[in-house]
Amino acid sequence: MIFQESETVELKAIVVDDIKKEVIAFANCEGGKLYIGVQDDGTVSGLDNPDETSLQISNMVRDAIKPNLTMFLHYETVTVDGKKIVTVDIQQGTERPYYIAKKGLRPEGVYVRQGYSSVPATNTAIRRMIKETDGDHFEEMRSLEQNLTFESAKKVFAERNVKFGLTQMKTLGMVTQDGVYTNLGLLLSDQCVHTIKAAVFQGTTQSEFKDRREFSGSLFRQMDEAYDFIDFRNQTHSTFDKLYRIDRRDYPETAVREALLNLLVHREYSFRASTFISLYADRLEFTSIGGLVSGVSLKDVTMGISVCRNFKLANVFYRLELIEAYGTGIIKIMEAYEGTGMTPHIETSDNAFKIILPNLNAMPEPARQMQVNPEKSTPEEKVIVLTKQRGVITRKEIEILLGIGQSSCGRLLKKLIENGLLIQEGKGKNTHYCLPQ
Repeated sequence: MIFQESETVELKAIVVDDIKKEVIAFANCEGGKLYIGVQDDGTVSGLDNPDETSLQISNMVRDAIKPNLTMFLHYETVTVDGKKIVTVDIQQGTERPYYIAKKGLRPEGVYVRQGYSSVPATNTAIRRMIKETDGDHFEEMRSLEQNLTFESAKKVFAERNVKFGLTQMKTLGMVTQDGVYTNLGLLLSDQCVHTIKAAVFQGTTQSEFKDRREFSGSLFRQMDEAYDFIDFRNQTHSTFDKLYRIDRRDYPETAVREALLNLLVHREYSFRASTFISLYADRLEFTSIGGLVSGVSLKDVTMGISVCRNFKLANVFYRLELIEAYGTGIIKIMEAYEGTGMTPHIETSDNAFKIILPNLNAMPEPARQMQVNPEKSTPEEKVIVLTKQRGVITRKEIEILLGIGQSSCGRLLKKLIENGLLIQEGKGKNTHYCLPQ
C-alpha cells in the first residue's frame, strides 16, 4: 500500500493538536482520509496503541469541534508492513461550516482543504457554507460574529417582565440548539452591525443639513434613540377655535412609532446598507432597504395584508408588545391622519420601501410660494391669505412667514386691524388674529 498526501489524504506520524484542523477541512470540503502512524513521505512508522490513538482523536473531535461531527467519522485499525496504523475516514458534514469551538465562525477557526494543505477559510467561503447549510433566510443563519452581549436586550425584556435566558433565546431563534448565535441574535445584540442614519434638513430639499446622527448597537437601542431623536424635533403648535386652544404636534406619535417599527422589523438585513430617517420642513421620511416581499403589492400592504420578511424578529417584537399584530402598522399610520386633510404616502422600488409622513403644521403650499416669491404679494396680502387658510394666525407665525421683527409685525397688525381686515382675539400669550365674519 502506497501513501501519498493529496487533497483528500493527510498523513500524520502521531496525534498532534493540528489534527483537528485537518478533520475540519475535510468535513467542510469533499471529505477525506487521515492516516495516523504514517510519515509525511509515506513511510509507515506504526503505532504502539492504535485503540488509544482512536479514542484520543474521538475525544478531540467531540470536545474541540462544532457543530457535532462525530457521526461523520469512521475509525479503523489496519496492519501495513506488519505495523498497525489508524485510518480515519471523514465524510463531508451536513452542518457546515465546522470550526474550532474556541475560535468560532471566523477564518482562524474554520478550515478548508486547498491542495495538500488545510488553510483558514475566507469570510466569503464561510458565508457561502452557512447559506448552503442554513438556507437563504437571513435571521435563521448562523452569525459570523459569535462574541455577542445583550445588555440592551436584557433591559427591554426586564422592563416588560419577559424572561430572557438561554432557554428563551433558543425558543426565539436567537441561538441554535448547539449554542451558536444566529443572525437574529446578532441583530438584537449590542454588536449589531446594521445602523440607522438620521438627518434633519433645512427646508424641503437635501441642499442644507441642520443635523445628522447614526444609531448603532442592538435594534432595541436604535429604536429608542431614533424615536427620541424624532420626538425632540416633533414640535407642538397651537391654534384656536374661537376661545378654545388646540395643540397639535407636527407628526402624530402613533404614526411615528409605527413607521419606525416598520423600518426595524421589515428591512432586508442581508444587505449591509443603512436605513434612513429624513426630517424636512414639510415631511418625515422612513426609508428601509428591501422592497416589498415577492407576491405582495402596495395595495395589499395598505389593506393590512402582511407577508413578514423577518418572521422571528417580528415575533420577538410581538412578544414584547412593541407591535400588536402583523400587518396593522400601515393601517394605524393612515388612521392617525384621518380628519387632518393630509395623507401619508408610501413609495416602493425593487430594493427600497419608503413611508412619507406629512407635517400637519407645515406652511400650506400657497403661503410657501408667497414666501419664496415675495414680489408677487404685499405683506398685507400674505397675512390675509395665510389667515384664511389656517383660520387663525399668531404674531409669531407672521414674523416667520414674512421674515420681519416684532416691531415691524406690530405695525403691520395694527394697520390690518384698523382697516377692518383682521380681528384680534384673546390676551397675552393667547392672542391670535382671524378674519372678520
